[in-house]
Amino acid sequence: MLDPITGSPILMALAILAIIAVAITAIRFAIKIAIRVGLVAAVVLAGLYTMGYLGVLPF
Repeated sequence: MLDPITGSPILMALAILAIIAVAITAIRFAIKIAIRVGLVAAVVLAGLYTMGYLGVLPF
């Protein structure tokens, strides 16, 4: 994959930096999504638990 640019250490370093930057961006995006999903799940579970506690659901 990196064969054409391995001849130059500068280009190799730039390619590595670009890959790292993309990875960091993707990880930050994934963390944001995970936090949102976690909040939604917590609200849904709290709602189900409250309904169960009030006797609306059988648990």
